[in-house]
Amino acid sequence: MSDKSFLAWPFFEARHRELSEQLEAWCRTELPRDHSDVDATCIQLVRDLGKAGFLEGTAGEHIDVRSLCLIRETLARHDGLADFSFAMQGLGTGAISLYGSDEQKLWLDRTRRGEAISAFALSEPRSGSDVAQLDTTAERDGDSYRLNGEKTWISNGGIADIYTVFARTGEGPGAKGLSAFLVPADTPGLEIRELLESVAPHPLARLGFNDMVLPASALIGQPGQGFKIAMSVLDVFRSTVGAAALGFARRALEESLSRSRFRELFGATLADLQMVQGHLADMALNVDAAALLVYRAAWTKDQGAERVTREAAMAKLFATDQAQQVIDQAVQLHGGDGVRKGHIIESLYREIRALRIYEGASDVQKVVIARSILAEE
Repeated sequence: MSDKSFLAWPFFEARHRELSEQLEAWCRTELPRDHSDVDATCIQLVRDLGKAGFLEGTAGEHIDVRSLCLIRETLARHDGLADFSFAMQGLGTGAISLYGSDEQKLWLDRTRRGEAISAFALSEPRSGSDVAQLDTTAERDGDSYRLNGEKTWISNGGIADIYTVFARTGEGPGAKGLSAFLVPADTPGLEIRELLESVAPHPLARLGFNDMVLPASALIGQPGQGFKIAMSVLDVFRSTVGAAALGFARRALEESLSRSRFRELFGATLADLQMVQGHLADMALNVDAAALLVYRAAWTKDQGAERVTREAAMAKLFATDQAQQVIDQAVQLHGGDGVRKGHIIESLYREIRALRIYEGASDVQKVVIARSILAEE
């Protein structure tokens, strides 16, 4: 049974503890799922999460980040694909929740019910962490925009019903000339150019925009606000990436504790060996330290902070990097089982790696943190 003592921390309220109990009960009966058909499984997971009411907090004007983090941590501990399915619903609609028009927000009812799948189309072949280098263009043409370009490593690419797409509209140089658009998947000119595979299978695709014509009403917010919108969304959801990593790390620690108590070596259990005790202590320390940073960032945002760039960057950087170490140590403690295909530890080892890259790679987070503290007077 996972350690839930952290729910008594002052970051949380009674409603968060109730949510944790409800989700834990759902996970015990519904997860893990069969991953043999990743696309179909993700679609069904979104539907089931929506039907159970767990997607309600992924969209809307007042997003509770602590709830998002708790849900991601819990889902990740049970099934990485369930965490992915949940997370993309929030990330994909974040711009609409924060800046969308009343007409655009009509999509939110469908995404919260799990009836529509969303995607966040920001990364390009030439621009990942450096958003200002976007090449995709959206040229104004009377009462419409004409999109041309390419996006890659787009989560839910190929199965999404709506995409939040960032493109260059030219109001200024670099980051000042970007805008965001709501693009339904059936819009003529949208091409699924390649389905991408990764070490932890998720729906990923390279998208093309070939003379796509969008009405002016597809613009999210104002022209030239794209960079601000993207960063505002990441400000909310970057902490949740740390929470997912925390869920993976907790599961690795749980499995390692169980193995250490029963696996015998040199006439004693692993848990009796001081070296193993030292490894377990390090793992527990990293888990708790990561949890403190993740839920500090989430709590700070929920208290009304306009931006939590520094706190979210610290949470994501530390939680993902330390989860990688915790899981790697779990592999060592499990020996051959730790690298056996289909074993939970092997699965966690594959799942964690991408989290240190997407939504801002670890080295980029260090730059973000350094710039934040250097700007302080």
